Amino acid sequence: MQLSPHRLCVAPMLDWTDRHCRYFHRLIAPRTRLYSEMVTTGALLFGDAARHLAHDPAERPVALQLGGSEPTDLARCARLAEEAGFDEVNLNCGCPSDRVQRGRFGACLMAEPGLVGECVAAMIAAVRIPVTVKCRIGIDDAPEPDCLVRFLEAVEAAGCRTVIVHARKAWLQGLSPKENREIPPLRYELVREVAARFPNLSIVLNGGLRTPDQAVAALDWAAGVMIGRQAYEDPWSLRAFEAVAFGPPPPRDRREVVAAMADYAAARAAEGVPLAAIARHLLGLFNGLPGARAWRRRLAEGMHRPGAGPELFLAAAALVADRPSPRPPAHDLARGNESLSPAV
Repeated sequence: MQLSPHRLCVAPMLDWTDRHCRYFHRLIAPRTRLYSEMVTTGALLFGDAARHLAHDPAERPVALQLGGSEPTDLARCARLAEEAGFDEVNLNCGCPSDRVQRGRFGACLMAEPGLVGECVAAMIAAVRIPVTVKCRIGIDDAPEPDCLVRFLEAVEAAGCRTVIVHARKAWLQGLSPKENREIPPLRYELVREVAARFPNLSIVLNGGLRTPDQAVAALDWAAGVMIGRQAYEDPWSLRAFEAVAFGPPPPRDRREVVAAMADYAAARAAEGVPLAAIARHLLGLFNGLPGARAWRRRLAEGMHRPGAGPELFLAAAALVADRPSPRPPAHDLARGNESLSPAV
């Protein structure tokens, strides 16, 4: 049986999954599908499109996630993504932030399935690469699962074949984006029930997936799983997710990844990219090994110093032992990133 190209994905996360993060994740997980941060149509059409579309060919397969609600603009941006070499365009219908709502995109679009259908149809007509959608199971007091069913009916009729469903409802009023990732209960069973009603749609499960065992359980009925904060906070765990999704990944150790990222940082420095823009994504690489805290501290203290270069990565890695810690990883990286706002 042919596996879905979305069998294992890393979620688009605002301020996290930029091009440097994706390059890093690709070194760890060669078969995982990667996603950009959400980019609005306005940013592409009236801003620095080259910056938003920049990526390394090594990131592929990689998707560009778009935020917008105007079919013509979305079609134009989908063409830009295809021309830039992206393998997929994904429409964000799941982000609940106030800023996104004011722009009339994100989760609030679940209340307008007809409009989303028009957007999807326009994008599909404009490109040859797949057009996918990411949504929630519903919004506010909309009845379950009726809201999700109506939404999926509209996007399927428009020609979409893959939908990524974050298994939490989004509350557009009263909860912050962070609270919307934690407070609404996860409803995996609802997503499974709805997936059975749409046999011609590939449903990818997202939301709260932290362990390979959870992925195995979901892959029993879903076309794929999408990992969010776990992939960022403990990036080496992607190796275990790949093992259950595809079989053992090619041999590689963390020090090889450090050396490759040092080379990458040197190449980006020639383009004016500051070391901190890359180093921040590596903080969780050695979670679970003695010396992981020293690695994080050395990077965090050194990445912003004037003249800091990629040799910092090698010096910090020298502080880490190669044997696993007898204790489970603390996963305390998230507390150091409280200012970031991933849009999972």
